Amino acid sequence: MRGGFSRDMDLAAFLRLLAAGWTLIRADALIPRELDDVLPPGVRTVARGLRLFSGRQARQGRPGERLARTLERLGPVAIKLGQVLSTRADIFGTVFASDLARLKDALPPFPLDQAKAEVERELGKPLADIFPVFGEAVGAASLAQAHRATMADGREVAVKILRPGIERRVAQDSATLLMAGGLIEALIPPARRLEPLAFAATVIRSLQLELDMRFEAAGAAELTEVMTRDGWMRAPQVVWDGVAKRVLTLEWVGGLPLSDPATLEVPGLDRKAIADNLIRAFLAQALDHGVFHADLHEGNLFVTPPSGIVAVDFGIVGRLAPETRRYLAEILYGFLTRDYPRVARAHFDAGYVPAHHDPDAFAQALRAVGEPVFGRAASELSMSRLLSLLFEITALFDMRLRPELVLLQKTMVTVEGVARRLWPDHDLWAAADPVVRRWIARELSPAARLKDFADEALRALRAIAGMAEAGAVSTVVVESARPSPGFAWFAAGAAVAGAAFLLARLLS
Repeated sequence: MRGGFSRDMDLAAFLRLLAAGWTLIRADALIPRELDDVLPPGVRTVARGLRLFSGRQARQGRPGERLARTLERLGPVAIKLGQVLSTRADIFGTVFASDLARLKDALPPFPLDQAKAEVERELGKPLADIFPVFGEAVGAASLAQAHRATMADGREVAVKILRPGIERRVAQDSATLLMAGGLIEALIPPARRLEPLAFAATVIRSLQLELDMRFEAAGAAELTEVMTRDGWMRAPQVVWDGVAKRVLTLEWVGGLPLSDPATLEVPGLDRKAIADNLIRAFLAQALDHGVFHADLHEGNLFVTPPSGIVAVDFGIVGRLAPETRRYLAEILYGFLTRDYPRVARAHFDAGYVPAHHDPDAFAQALRAVGEPVFGRAASELSMSRLLSLLFEITALFDMRLRPELVLLQKTMVTVEGVARRLWPDHDLWAAADPVVRRWIARELSPAARLKDFADEALRALRAIAGMAEAGAVSTVVVESARPSPGFAWFAAGAAVAGAAFLLARLLS
């Protein structure tokens, strides 16, 4: 065994990687012809040679569209990879990222009899005892499909069932993706700063969580509570009696699918208000509560006139730790006030930029990419573009991939795209204003700084107490049960120094 895989498994993964590469070559999606002008001469020659094997589909659509179609055919891991790649407009360009962001994974459903047998096996009861009425699939994706059903007590529900054998398929494709990440890291040094192996691991971990319906049920329940507090979006209640590892049951949600273009023409629908509510719901979840629905595309959204929104499919839940949210508050506030040294300090404090770099030079680089954005109309200023600014200078300052920020940016790009399709002239900043203003006031207020000071002081005192306890124990072993006077003076000095440091942080 090597790295968790046998030699046969490694060979199988390598062969699948070759097959995937061939599929990409046939679609001219591996090194697209549109890149010829920017490629080094040697790479351009190789790309043109590979293009001799491309098929008719290689002439259809933009590079992002060709890649999206190819990833759909390659399966669930490839689809997930494309969805994550769509977050990096700063690297691949806005049009390319937008084409990938529209990845759909609709597939033919597996047979109804097979779905019924799966539900009975997972829930351990005859189907008729749980769901007297169990209909055909109403939607099928690469990992699972959903059925409308009626419970014995009359409740209308949606039953989501994993595809048979999907775990094996995901495991095989995950091994292939890890091998691809390892090869990129080994053979293409400039790509190492993008952490290809960590990127692959992020995609795989996301899929692993989606393969256990109990995790999705827990995420749905948590987000239902969060959404109820703000009221900008709601989610269906979990029916826990119908939850197992491969089966999830939720109350049936009414509403019109946002994925249907006809929905936007329904009388009484306030498209602008829906766009506002979508932006506010996402920001409130992420910034106020630290947990957010991370897959808010049209296929997972239903609307009710005039402006109600219901979200479904909780397989991907994003989380932000309190300290990450504070750093983001500093970064966003610094950008909005054009205080680039402040943005730079926040990056260094968060560890996003290695300490050996010059904060002043980093602030200068931030100014270079930030200033062109300001002075534009609010409707032209993209929040996802502002987040992308943070990544545009990664090559110069060794910024590493941050999985939690990648998921946040991915969702922001998706939400912003949906809002603009709902209302092309939508003012994202005006919609976000009540949430962002509340967030900044809470995170950057004197009261917030005082709380941070108190928390840091408490941690310092606990550390000092631990040192004192350790000193007392060692003294018992050697001499007596009392710490030495020298240690007492050391502890007192550490306490004074710690308090002075924390007070300086508070006043800075």
